[in-house]
Amino acid sequence: MSKDSVSLPLPAPPLPLRRKVPLTQPLRHARYRRLWTANLVSNLGTWIQTFASAWLIASMAHSASTTSLVQTASYVPIFLFALCAGVVADAVDRPKFLFYCNLFMALCACTLAALVLTGHVSTSPVLALTFCLGAGSAFMWPAWQAAMSSLVEPDELEAAATLNNLSYNVAAVIGPALGGVLFSWIGPGALFFANAVSFIGLLTVYWSWWKERTPAPRAGGTFIDSLKAGLACAFGCSRYRNILLNVCTVFFATIAFASLLPVFVRDVLHMNSSVFGTLMGSLGCGAVLAAFMLPSLRCRYDRRSLLTVALLVYGSMLIAMAVVRSLPILLSLVVCGGMAWSAIVSTLNAAAQSSFPPHIRARTLSIYLFVMAGGYTAGSLVWGRLADRFGVQAAFAVAGACVIVNAVALAVAKREKPL
Repeated sequence: MSKDSVSLPLPAPPLPLRRKVPLTQPLRHARYRRLWTANLVSNLGTWIQTFASAWLIASMAHSASTTSLVQTASYVPIFLFALCAGVVADAVDRPKFLFYCNLFMALCACTLAALVLTGHVSTSPVLALTFCLGAGSAFMWPAWQAAMSSLVEPDELEAAATLNNLSYNVAAVIGPALGGVLFSWIGPGALFFANAVSFIGLLTVYWSWWKERTPAPRAGGTFIDSLKAGLACAFGCSRYRNILLNVCTVFFATIAFASLLPVFVRDVLHMNSSVFGTLMGSLGCGAVLAAFMLPSLRCRYDRRSLLTVALLVYGSMLIAMAVVRSLPILLSLVVCGGMAWSAIVSTLNAAAQSSFPPHIRARTLSIYLFVMAGGYTAGSLVWGRLADRFGVQAAFAVAGACVIVNAVALAVAKREKPL
């Protein structure tokens, strides 16, 4: 029996309000800096592929529920495999494991590109390979987050989480905009191949890290023992249960934007792929702007207050999208929503990463990812069905109302339930 299953580690206490940690401070760590840079390039490829997949499916299918399956196919594997991935990530050499996860994802992207370029593309293989890419992400993310958080100091965790989110969102600005311009020019196949190439930097960094280090000793015990230890730690901590509840409800509602945006652009705005890419990029633009504001805001407000305000802003954006048709106003709304989105994701993610010690962190983070993916998967199915039955505008309005209800519940919750 593993040591973890005999004596469970105590959760780390919530971090109090503290001095401002500069956004760029985690980059002083050389390995974190190299990984962050390579991940920025990989995120750019991921966003190009996300755009190309969504618009390709929207071009081939006519129902909102079919289009929303792109998000479902991305997150179902995380829901299915995240718990297993967390146990594996705590039991293996992480750089080696991350190398093979990224290699698998690069090969999936190459296969998708080959199918499109040879004229064998249809809805089913696109969704199947999107599922495979999601499976790679499911196994990668617990190891990735545990590895990245181990490369910085404890008081730098929130800055690191914001930087990671910044990397994702800088790519979210450039990737969809670039995809929108290139989709009709060079086609989706070339965009999928670009995603495959974007993994080269990460593969190089992981290979170097794997070969230059001696693997740290891992705790013994069976897979089931390790899984039970992780579940007991996560659900035995009332603070972490509160985090997981918020993760589930927040991501269930917020996925409506990503799931329905292609249909909104096609059927409500009656515009093309470049507008879809611009709106996707606007969300990322807002998130990038927020990254530079969040360090100061975190010195002035606790996590609960910051998350509450961010949810109110994001929910208001979704409700406004149900009635606004002016593209300039929509772009402004989505930029504001992107700022809120950055605060939501980085606040919840940092709260989860700082909750437990490193030797069990991947397992507890995998539970976070499992709950997040469950919310995303259920939400993408629900909002797609709702849009087919009542229209995209109604689906946006209901999703926005759900986000605001979540914000109100968070605001009135007892203060003894910290994040």
